[in-house]
Amino acid sequence: MFNSIKNCAKFVIQRNSKRFGNKKSKPSKKKLKTLPVFQYPVSEESDRRVYVWGLAEHGALGTIDRVQTVDHVAYIAKPSRLTFGETYKVVDIACGYGFTSFAVRSNDNNIVYGSGINTDSQIGYHSSDKRYKGDIITAPRPVELPLKESTSQVVALAAGRAHLLVLTTEGLFTLGNNGYGQCGRPIIDNEDYKKNTIVHHIPDAKGNQIANVFAGQDHSILLTENGEVYTFGWGADGQTGLAHYQNEYRPSLVKGDLAGQRIVKVACIADCVLALSDKGKVFGWGNSEYGQIPGIGDNQQVNIATEIKACNDLGRITDIASGGSFCMVLNDAGEVFVWGYGILGFGPEVRKAMKPMKIPSTLFGVNEYDPTVRVAKIYCGISHLAIVTNKGDLYMWGRNKFGCLGLGHYRDQFFPLKVSIGAEVKKVSCGVDHTVTLCKPFV
Repeated sequence: MFNSIKNCAKFVIQRNSKRFGNKKSKPSKKKLKTLPVFQYPVSEESDRRVYVWGLAEHGALGTIDRVQTVDHVAYIAKPSRLTFGETYKVVDIACGYGFTSFAVRSNDNNIVYGSGINTDSQIGYHSSDKRYKGDIITAPRPVELPLKESTSQVVALAAGRAHLLVLTTEGLFTLGNNGYGQCGRPIIDNEDYKKNTIVHHIPDAKGNQIANVFAGQDHSILLTENGEVYTFGWGADGQTGLAHYQNEYRPSLVKGDLAGQRIVKVACIADCVLALSDKGKVFGWGNSEYGQIPGIGDNQQVNIATEIKACNDLGRITDIASGGSFCMVLNDAGEVFVWGYGILGFGPEVRKAMKPMKIPSTLFGVNEYDPTVRVAKIYCGISHLAIVTNKGDLYMWGRNKFGCLGLGHYRDQFFPLKVSIGAEVKKVSCGVDHTVTLCKPFV
């Protein structure tokens, strides 16, 4: 029995040796093919990315490709990379109500591009507009500015409901609807803004250098280098902060509690304005129908800058944001506080907060395994909110109209949720129903 098993094993070994070779067999002379090495070009444009999502029908996303359609409405529900951002070296963005402007680095006078709704020439009138149907510009095209120097560059952008502010090294240029004086020029009754080529120039704010610009729904705000705030435009809710409720086309100094303060940032996307001083104090004026300006009793329109003392116990405030019916602040510890009315980030049961409430930091990825994570910037749209961490991660929540939260669907989001973007987010701009981000590749 043993010999039979031994002979059988010997036969199997000999057979396998003939098939597969053994240690004494000669090595194969077959040479391995050399795998190709792919080298991808790295250009100077590779340090910037633009991602867009939300409603696509009005052209504000700068593309009508890769869209989804629900109930005959076209939208992009997840962040979509806009190659225009790399080709044209986009350095700043601003979302208006259904349109977007892009500041680019350029060697000619085409330093601003725009796409989207152009019913009031809010992104100017260009000869190429003839190829588009109606007043919808579906791809970014130049916004012509009467620049004198070929070396001029954009300093800041701001977009309102139907007007655009472009701050350049030559001063401020305004375009679009001026029905309330928001472009800083005299109001002309029954002025036709369609195919309007007027671009108004404001060199400075009464002799003071303009450092930044901001736009509400139908009013405009200038921040000077010495920290003063000038406003003009619609004032029915007190949003100009000029101690009256009339419209004003001339940039005028906001006083009240801002007197003697050095303001470093202003926030406004609708009719409520927040201002932040270099000492971390927060001021507000304008619409307070939803409690956006705490501590003023039953007054729903505040026409003069008022210190929001409810923020004094929140630590040193470093950033501010104002939405359609809510406000948000960030302190130097990376803590986020929100108040007002809407989807505030505390779940479906909390729709109103009469004083600042802290959103748990764990909802922004802060945990004991990575204690270095902290919120760095905050943003508001009309009905949605966003934060960016120091790692470049984006979290959004609120109304998800046409997928403007970038979460892949169009259901409302009641808690902050991370948006999947394959890049480091540097700036967020929120429109009414679309969102645009300026990013850079992860290192």
